[in-house]
Amino acid sequence: MPRVRREIHRNPGYDLHVLGAPRHGLRDLYHALLRVPWWGALLAIAVGYLGLNATFAVGYLAAGGVANARPGVFSDAFYFSVQTMGTIGYGAMYPITPLANALVVAESVVGLVATALATGLVFVRFSQTRARVVFSERVSIALMDGEPTLMVRVGNERRGNIVDARFRLTLTRTTRTAEGVMFYRSEDLPLVRDRATALSRSWSVRHRITGQSPLSNDTPGSMLASEAELTLQIAGTDETSLQAVHARHSWAATQIVWGARLADVLSETPEGHVVLDLRRFHDLEPMTPTEAFPYPRA
Repeated sequence: MPRVRREIHRNPGYDLHVLGAPRHGLRDLYHALLRVPWWGALLAIAVGYLGLNATFAVGYLAAGGVANARPGVFSDAFYFSVQTMGTIGYGAMYPITPLANALVVAESVVGLVATALATGLVFVRFSQTRARVVFSERVSIALMDGEPTLMVRVGNERRGNIVDARFRLTLTRTTRTAEGVMFYRSEDLPLVRDRATALSRSWSVRHRITGQSPLSNDTPGSMLASEAELTLQIAGTDETSLQAVHARHSWAATQIVWGARLADVLSETPEGHVVLDLRRFHDLEPMTPTEAFPYPRA
């Protein structure tokens, strides 16, 4: 009976367990090395390099034929392998038999390919531009211009801008069909502005909850009951590297605050200077008692 493989994907409100996912093996090794952190990629390169040298060291140890190498001593064979693969060639140890010379040729070819692969991997990781977009920790729903509005704050953590930034907000929740089948339904939430000429430190993404909005009949309780989840996707071009960048973030229903708005991060000094206070990036402000709000507060 084949073994069942399980993957766990972390999400804000739950863990998604995937059963029966195929094993990718070495087919996705390059892609995996691009996704892991820098320390993981460098560790993989170092382990691979040392592993190849250890493998050829075993061959030299079994074949012999290396001048000035102590017979049966693995460390001498390993050091000779490192000198060969690294094209160092101090001259203290060198091959003197046909089999040892054949192993040197094989190691030179393998070392050439391994060096090219490692160099290509490091180059791609250095040239690859990853978005550093920060998302507000919570989503707010409050009145704006007299209408209930869902608001999320985003910002570019880098000094430059993400030009021609495009936003897409999606609502996903569990529903039942007319036949009683439960499934996850995804709906796009129209935005007040779905594009920004340049995304810098702070930008507010807003969705007006009108009669046509998928959220028009929702309450905090209904969103919790349906396990609602909001996902914001951002795509644009990094103005420094001119490469396309992407970012995505999700919020569970428990991270949606009703009756509160995003705190104002912009202010003006008496001298007329504009101040952007990123310390309040994640802060929310409750609505005043005089403000009418058509939904129950959480």
